[in-house]
Amino acid sequence: MLHAVIMAGGIGSRFWPRSRKARPKQFLNVFGTGTLIQNTAGRLQGLIPPETTYVVTHERYAEQTQAQLPALPAGNVLTEPISRNTAPCIAYAAIRLLEKDPDATMLVLPADHLIQDVRQFHEVVRVAAEKAQEPDALVTIGITPTHPETGYGYIQYDGPSGKEDTLRAYRVRTFAEKPDVATAERFLDSGDFLWNSGMFIWRADTILNQMQRHLPEAYEAFEPVQQVVGTEAEAAAVEQAFRRTPRISIDYGVMERARKVYVVPGSFGWSDVGDWRAVYEHSEKDDHGNALQGNVIVHDASRCYVQADDRLVVLVGMHDTVVVDTEDALLVCNRENTQRVKQVVEYLHAHQLDEYV
Repeated sequence: MLHAVIMAGGIGSRFWPRSRKARPKQFLNVFGTGTLIQNTAGRLQGLIPPETTYVVTHERYAEQTQAQLPALPAGNVLTEPISRNTAPCIAYAAIRLLEKDPDATMLVLPADHLIQDVRQFHEVVRVAAEKAQEPDALVTIGITPTHPETGYGYIQYDGPSGKEDTLRAYRVRTFAEKPDVATAERFLDSGDFLWNSGMFIWRADTILNQMQRHLPEAYEAFEPVQQVVGTEAEAAAVEQAFRRTPRISIDYGVMERARKVYVVPGSFGWSDVGDWRAVYEHSEKDDHGNALQGNVIVHDASRCYVQADDRLVVLVGMHDTVVVDTEDALLVCNRENTQRVKQVVEYLHAHQLDEYV
């Protein structure tokens, strides 16, 4: 059976000052159509029911998660005592799924992505899930690139020769880090690179076997959980496992080391909504290219993104600017530098200004 695992443990520091430790990115309504995590769960309708949808999040966000996703059974919100990146999160989810369904196949999704063509997304998932039934197969979803993006990782694959419309899985050749502009342009020109979406499909037993082979420290940390899952001893075992496991992503720990890795290319209006520039790009704009939310007035301004609460925000003679106004903090930055907002959050942490984080 196909199960969904939504990873929702991050803070989303590039979305400061709206995203805070108490209310991180996945719980924000940035497009006016529901929060990011609600949209992620909602697009599973017709593919995976709430009964077999799980969320893995930090224990401090369990109540918020349940409140935002009331259709989810309470037992389907799995909590992490501390954040340890995606590999430990996936290990715990796989163990829980196997306890319920020995033949479980996992669709692993970040909680904060945008997908516009849900029907095409479902088709890609079905193809990937079928491929994942092969022994030792690990499948990821790649996005057909539309421009030389430097904010995404890339996947090089044995793509089709010539024009092929058949939706299918291809062997992955290599994973590439976020490139500079020249490298991204070269990737785009080559025709055999896809954007790395961070979405995965595999059997739960397969990913645990591959972790045992390629990431033994993490596997061994969670081995005691397998013995007590579904019992009163589970919580204590999970606490110990997360404290013992290394902090590592599933990409580095397993995907880049495994032999049978496949990718299904997809084109369904995807974005990882990684920063305010991405929100601007996917927001409705006026005739001057401005995307405005809240109590905002602009004069002689173009290509700006402004999000305000109750306070009036006025822009005069501003261009290519992001302004996000909250009760206790105001962000103003060039639209092309929104990735650097994360450095501001690091500065706040370093200078003990935690009331703003």
